[in-house]
Amino acid sequence: MNGKRLLLSVGTLCAMLMVHAQELSVNLQKAIDIALAENPTIKVADKEIELKRIADSEAWQALLPEVTANASIQHTLLAAEMNLGGQKFKMGADNRNTAAASATLSVPVFAPAVYQTMKLTKVDIELAREKARSSRLDLINQVTKAYYQMLLAQDSYEVMQQSYDISKENYDVISSKFDVGRVSEYDKITAEVQMRSMNSSLVSAQTGLTLAELQLKVLMGINTDIKVVIDDKLVNYENGLKLADVDASEAALENNAAIRQLDLNRTMLERTLKIQRTGFMPNVAFSLTGQYQSLQNDNWRIWNYDWSPSASFTIAVSIPIFRASNWTKLKSTKLQLASLEDTKANTQRQLVMAAQNYMHSMASSIAQVNSNREAITKADKALSIAKTRYDVGRGTILELNQSEVALTQAQLTYNQSIYDYLRNKADLDYTLGRETYLR
Repeated sequence: MNGKRLLLSVGTLCAMLMVHAQELSVNLQKAIDIALAENPTIKVADKEIELKRIADSEAWQALLPEVTANASIQHTLLAAEMNLGGQKFKMGADNRNTAAASATLSVPVFAPAVYQTMKLTKVDIELAREKARSSRLDLINQVTKAYYQMLLAQDSYEVMQQSYDISKENYDVISSKFDVGRVSEYDKITAEVQMRSMNSSLVSAQTGLTLAELQLKVLMGINTDIKVVIDDKLVNYENGLKLADVDASEAALENNAAIRQLDLNRTMLERTLKIQRTGFMPNVAFSLTGQYQSLQNDNWRIWNYDWSPSASFTIAVSIPIFRASNWTKLKSTKLQLASLEDTKANTQRQLVMAAQNYMHSMASSIAQVNSNREAITKADKALSIAKTRYDVGRGTILELNQSEVALTQAQLTYNQSIYDYLRNKADLDYTLGRETYLR
């Protein structure tokens, strides 16, 4: 019996440890850190930066010397014959081998297209970094709102649980009074309906909490079988509700990810325009060639050939005279630049309007929080009075139920107003490009 008890205790302890191991306690900062480390979107963005760096290396490597080597052997089956004024003579001999080996060193001396391409790849790296930053800001925004959504669902569930407990307690009291004939059957039925209605709302709140937790886990990139535990409440953020003096003009959007990407795209188009203009400029290259060759050999013993060396260097200048496509490309790029400026102006107007809307919503939420806090106090007092009136027989069951519903509604509205402020603040931070939680 002692052995069975020991095994049972060990099994229970292991089960408790396994359950505990499947729980993850997080706060907002930890949730963001896990998401930034585990979310695949961020990993893809980081790899894109590495690809751009490789492209940058390829660009400047075009200026490095290039060395090529060639080797060939030619067997003449029948030598060509020339006829000059009736005199015929062969240009070589039949069944002879000609061998050659050469090495060439090429160095670009003046390559304007390469210079501009190097600058273009630098901007491309910055654009990739900005896209990665945009992905991080977007993920932070989504995780922050999902975290607050779970807080709202968690607090709403607690409110509904409290309301259900109150309604069940009232039903138990009224049912006991009905059994001794102190209240009517109508009061008992009404109390039971109220209790069952609260139970239905409690189930809905539980479903909402489950969905909010699932959304947060997906954004964090963790397994869905791990339970996320948040030891936090919306009321903890009440003291931090304030409307800072935020500049919502176009100048304040300089850190916005979309605006910065548009600026970098404009820089890239300007670089592209300069690259296209290099199509009208000359290119200069230097090459040095060394060669060994052996002619008219009647055997295949290459190592016994009589080799003779030769060397030469070349300075080549390539001057473009006319290419119609160069003018077409220039015109197309200029149109893209003009279109990009219009897009940026429209994007700025929309972002300014969005930022102002977020600020107005935050101000409205602050006013609602102050009002709803007072409403909870009054509703709680009204419920206490309604209970007392009903106990002494001067109140009705309808007054009691209405007081319970009013308190529940006031608590839910209070939590909702805090959540609305926090959600709008998160969207405002994202719109202004604030890196509040980036380390």
